[in-house]
Amino acid sequence: MNSLNTSRRTFVAAAAALPFGFASAQASYPSGPIRIVVPYPAGGATDVLARLIAQDVQTAWGGSVIVDNRPGASGTIGGQLVTKAPADGHTVLMGITALVQLPAMMAKMPFDPLKDLVPVIEVARSNSFLVVPADSLASNFRQFVALTKASPRRYSYGSYGNGTSAHIQGELLKMQAGLDIQHIPYKGAAPLIVDLLGGQVTAGFVDAATLAPHLKTGKLRVLAATGAQRSRLLPDVPTFAELGFKDFEPYGWFGMFMPAGTPPAVVAKFSDETARILKLPQHKARIEALGLTPVGNKPQEFARTVKGDSALYAKIIKAAHITIE
Repeated sequence: MNSLNTSRRTFVAAAAALPFGFASAQASYPSGPIRIVVPYPAGGATDVLARLIAQDVQTAWGGSVIVDNRPGASGTIGGQLVTKAPADGHTVLMGITALVQLPAMMAKMPFDPLKDLVPVIEVARSNSFLVVPADSLASNFRQFVALTKASPRRYSYGSYGNGTSAHIQGELLKMQAGLDIQHIPYKGAAPLIVDLLGGQVTAGFVDAATLAPHLKTGKLRVLAATGAQRSRLLPDVPTFAELGFKDFEPYGWFGMFMPAGTPPAVVAKFSDETARILKLPQHKARIEALGLTPVGNKPQEFARTVKGDSALYAKIIKAAHITIE
């Protein structure tokens, strides 16, 4: 009986200590400068979002919050840097969907995103769109499919490069619609848009942030959208799901991660502060002006998205035989 009572007292004491330990960890964080690593060059949407958050976190908490651009190797240089950092919440990764796509395409990924990183918060998300030049004979998606089937290999679609979301989406469409259409990989979004505007490529998959500045030119026609719901940017454009296709539901996302093993209290504090920032009217408006939708969810919810997207993209990439060096 004494042993049983001792065990009960130990359990009660441990349970009572948990909230205190959680609060204590939050109160002592941060204890030094915070570095947000962006694994892409300055100036893009990923960088803009990181700097927006960094500025307000620094204002709210004091101390230093810096953005550290570490581009290269499809984003794995910056990602690996964060996985090797101390798990104390002072090094944060601003990642994008490519983070969970790369492992299925690379012969040897330098780190495991699902094991070596912990999701903190989904910052923003984006639909992608199947786009054609305005003078295309395809005035809608069904006509595009009919035209490409009637003239195999005559039509092409452009992407941001091998292994990008645009490439994965294009190959998924080819498999599901039975299209014989050539993939043309560009070195980024800018040259793809130039050739779409000029009619040098017959179609392309373009994300919302890239497409938004060109919507008023009248030189592009949008046929379909990825995502579970229609885009706020183009509410009249049907989703691929509405058109009878599957596995196009995932959004492109921008999200923050910390090294695996970071205390949950620290993850929660940074997540909650970022969510508060994303709700501020001026930041919400700025993010929407980029063509993106602010999110600001809890770590557990973002973790479910990361895990689900990883499994789905792995299936598509394997079926399409997409590889990168």
